[in-house]
Amino acid sequence: MRKIGIGIIGCGNISTAYLKAAQRFAVMEIKALADMRSDVAERQGAAFGLPAMRVDQLLKRDDVEIVINLTVPLAHTDVSLAVLNAGKHVHSEKPLGINVAEARKVIELAAQKNLRVGCAPDTFLGGGHQTARKLIDDGAIGTPVAGSAFFGCPGHERWHPAPGFYYLRGGGPMLDMGPYYITDLVQLLGPVASVMGSIARPKSERLVTSQPMNGTLIPVEVSTHVAGTLEFESGAVVSIAMSFDVPKHRHAPIEIYGDKGSMLVPDPNRFGGEVQVAKTGGEFETVPSTHGHVEGEFRSIGVADMASAILNNRPHRASGALAFHVLEVMEAFQISADEGRRVKIENRVERPAMLPVGRETGQID
Repeated sequence: MRKIGIGIIGCGNISTAYLKAAQRFAVMEIKALADMRSDVAERQGAAFGLPAMRVDQLLKRDDVEIVINLTVPLAHTDVSLAVLNAGKHVHSEKPLGINVAEARKVIELAAQKNLRVGCAPDTFLGGGHQTARKLIDDGAIGTPVAGSAFFGCPGHERWHPAPGFYYLRGGGPMLDMGPYYITDLVQLLGPVASVMGSIARPKSERLVTSQPMNGTLIPVEVSTHVAGTLEFESGAVVSIAMSFDVPKHRHAPIEIYGDKGSMLVPDPNRFGGEVQVAKTGGEFETVPSTHGHVEGEFRSIGVADMASAILNNRPHRASGALAFHVLEVMEAFQISADEGRRVKIENRVERPAMLPVGRETGQID
């Protein structure tokens, strides 16, 4: 089997997870790293035995077919456009762009050049979420009627070494964590039809308590508590809240309520986790996983799926179209809150195909 050559632009915090996980998938091979900070790229290159170079040098390499864009959100669009203009497919960290207008540039350029766009998150391809998908498709809880999705924490300034970008334009809990939850909901329930939202920004500054910035105040430009309702084309209605202002909670990450039972879906920021189902009048019981990629860090499985799709001439699952739909949904919360109305989602997307049952780690079809 031919391997697809991969380049990475952006060697910050998340790159380690990608570099480790990429080694699990035989369909692809990391060829080179780049970052605007040469010392950061060189450090990661030394750690993983890979050449580090300038961005322009990486984009000229003939052995790189897909570039993974791991830059900060404000740079996602510019870097993805540069990758496409270099004639290479791109897989971006989420979000696809800081807004729909920016992301549309990427989608349109890719279409013009007949290139592929992929985007995180790819956690919905993990065994926990694929098992949940199969159960829903098989009618385990009947017809999905409603649900809830909840993420809440006190803020990333507690642990991240450079948390400032989480609170600038392109950041915030909805654009940071919302992609995991909404992408999983779309693969479970189908596309979103409309959104109603409310927002809050209780602080204009946040105190960093992580190292090395402990004691620094950082500005807050975005809403840090976003809540509302997702109305799906299928008719299901899901309550959602994404927040950096919650000290502690007991909400399950995702719950789906059908007319014959309820389902607890594991954390969509993880690939594994237990799926539990309760039939009407019964108690929740754990359902055995039907898929591989259950426990562990598989960040880059979406890139592997894109590589396999290129070789087999099929659609890839963590697609730009899916990410664009999710971005429009996330942006709609702010519009809804600002204008006091239900926002119709214009862009439609098909649910990505479910992974084959029983697929083991490292295998993608």
